[in-house]
Amino acid sequence: MSQDKEESHLIEERRKKLAELREANKAFPNDFKRKHLAQELKNEFDEFSKEELEKKKAKGVVAGRIMLRRMMGKASFTTIQDFSGRIQLYIRADEVTNYNEFKNYDLGDIVGAEGTVFKTNTGELSIHVKKLKLLTKSLRPLPEKHLGLTDTEIRYRKRYLDLLTNPESLEVFKTRAEIISNIRNFLLADNFIEVETPMMHPIPGGATARPFVTHHNSLNMDLFLRVAPELYLKRLVVGGFEKVVEINRNFRNEGLSTRHNPEFTMLEFYTAYVDSDFQIKFVEKMFKAITKLLPQKTNIFKQDIHKLTMDEAILQFTSLKKKDLSDTKKLKEFCKAEKIKMDAKGSLAIIKNEIFEALVEEKLIEPTFITEYPIEVSPLARASTVNPEVAERFELFIDGKEIANGFSELNDPEEQAERFKGQVAKKDAGDNEAMHFDKDYIEALEHGLAPCAGVGIGIDRLTMLITGTESIRDVLLFPQLKNK
Repeated sequence: MSQDKEESHLIEERRKKLAELREANKAFPNDFKRKHLAQELKNEFDEFSKEELEKKKAKGVVAGRIMLRRMMGKASFTTIQDFSGRIQLYIRADEVTNYNEFKNYDLGDIVGAEGTVFKTNTGELSIHVKKLKLLTKSLRPLPEKHLGLTDTEIRYRKRYLDLLTNPESLEVFKTRAEIISNIRNFLLADNFIEVETPMMHPIPGGATARPFVTHHNSLNMDLFLRVAPELYLKRLVVGGFEKVVEINRNFRNEGLSTRHNPEFTMLEFYTAYVDSDFQIKFVEKMFKAITKLLPQKTNIFKQDIHKLTMDEAILQFTSLKKKDLSDTKKLKEFCKAEKIKMDAKGSLAIIKNEIFEALVEEKLIEPTFITEYPIEVSPLARASTVNPEVAERFELFIDGKEIANGFSELNDPEEQAERFKGQVAKKDAGDNEAMHFDKDYIEALEHGLAPCAGVGIGIDRLTMLITGTESIRDVLLFPQLKNK
């Protein structure tokens, strides 16, 4: 019998069992009240000996999915799983009135059980069941672990099965939730105000990226899924928010890879009356604080983070010499030799940035802040007062991945308008990622934006880093995939 035919047969058998339950009015009850999680019982009673537990006669009322079972005639050991973990049930035919029904339960069924907490002769904490109830009939069998859940395609498309059968996957998403919670608590403790800004924008902005477009029928106008919340958050700073944060989704109509998904989670926060140097120190402080609270006890942020300018990083990780960095012809020849895709009409600054992205980023394994980005690739950032050709901007790289991007915000409305015009010219020349001219944002700046600095942090990549996963799909519950 083929695997598909065998599965169809099993499903049909389970449907028959469900039909019998319906006839007996026992299908899908909702009157069982769970009192304990598996891990709660283990935390409370694991330290006791077998004899001590016998004296205690502690009660356990649990519920979960049947994952393992071992039938021994008139007794059975069954393992159930809830969100916290697994616990073993011991069930005897002479003690449970519906034992014959229980023998027809299947792996994957969800049950409720009540009984006495005890330890087996091997020391495993278990529940000696006195009452047992089928809560949900599973119509489809759980996949065989060696066939199903090592298949990454199945894991991504049927995440619910991955979570049920791969405990390590569940731990990744628990950690992700902890990371977000720790960040939120850290920022709120520092008096940040958490906000929500629009997901649909009349003008895409806040980042150089290709947007998704949709149409609002009632308004009869195109709208764009946001590529970044930046311009709305800075409008709030204009309105008097001096510490503002948003943790939410961004959407970019770009390719799929192990590092990119069309929708992703970003943390963005803005602080008035500080600059990018302040934010570098703040980001380091935040990462050290939040990772201390994680069960992994990661050492990623234990030591101080390195700091290099873009020029210094290029010199350190390529064969280029200092004098080469001011020679456009030399840099173009270098790009050709290294097969770096380059804009033939690009300026010296643009070419340096292309070299950095192609050859240096992936080599930044140790946590490193890169500063002094060209102003030409930083259309929303303030120019350095020391060198107006570079921005007061930084990016944090770890393990070859960009984790954070921050800069002192450009608050001169006339200069920002000129920058937008430059972006429009690029768009007219065929750059689909260039920004639009946002007239309303310029008007907001004309009311006065306090000196401030902002930071964007990719939650997905940060989770990848902390959990040691190689693909962004492993930290997204439902990653975008091609249709089969």
